[in-house]
Amino acid sequence: MKTLDASGDNPIVDLEAKYFVLGQLGGGGCGSVFAGFRREDLVPVAIKHIPKENLYCKQVCLNGKKFPTEVAIMLKLTAKKNDSVGTSAPVSILDWYDLGHELIVVMERPVPAIDLSTYIKLKRGSLQEGDAKNIMKQLVDAAIGLEKNGVFHRDIKPENILIEIGQSVPRVRVIDFGLSCLTKKGSFYSVFFGTEKYAPPEYCSSSVYRAGPSTVWQLGTVLYEMLHNQGFMTKRFLRKQLKISSGLGKNLKDFLQLCLEKEPKLRPTLTELQLHPWLRETSPPNPDKNT
Repeated sequence: MKTLDASGDNPIVDLEAKYFVLGQLGGGGCGSVFAGFRREDLVPVAIKHIPKENLYCKQVCLNGKKFPTEVAIMLKLTAKKNDSVGTSAPVSILDWYDLGHELIVVMERPVPAIDLSTYIKLKRGSLQEGDAKNIMKQLVDAAIGLEKNGVFHRDIKPENILIEIGQSVPRVRVIDFGLSCLTKKGSFYSVFFGTEKYAPPEYCSSSVYRAGPSTVWQLGTVLYEMLHNQGFMTKRFLRKQLKISSGLGKNLKDFLQLCLEKEPKLRPTLTELQLHPWLRETSPPNPDKNT
């Protein structure tokens, strides 16, 4: 994998020479993302434009060199895959360009794929237990992988989870590391970067949170939305305006309640979640009534 920055002769000319740029895929507070293809082999790519003023965490050191934080995190995760694109949950970085006024990040673009929010809508607002379990198993595995690499995503939500739908078992991919950071075990944070409605209770009450318990909470909010045909909001859940359905299976309900435990010290670790009976049990084959 070759990465480029503003030290090249003309980075924008290089970008246009290497990639076809198509329509916009989406945008938000951090920047805009466009679809494209790599010219040499027509590999689908996503090209993210991030204005410099939208970079929350400016630079970090990786292997003795300074990189924009999002680039450093994606380079670190991609290096663990031996440069093999599409072999694990986090999408791979292919190139990056520092233009001074903006950062451009070129990533793989899984196709066909839709974000989890859209996937849930296509299933008429909620998923069958077996489908939700398959997705959650992959998410927990992905979160453990990030944790082992010292990466705190900070914004796990349905819009940042892609579902590859071109195979018999939907495959999870994790995207958007724009709010992520490199972390050490036991570190505390006092400034929240992420989507406020999914913020962990400890931040809402005391403005202090940690990576592991916060990630478990956000996984719980994702599972809640997969099962309940309504959006999640931490403050509404804490006020008991949102409730866990009584119709869920025993192990599933226990798993979700553990993730959404108000006290962070009582939430399981990611490894403990991985070993929970609900993820380990075999679901009976049920026809998908939502299709």
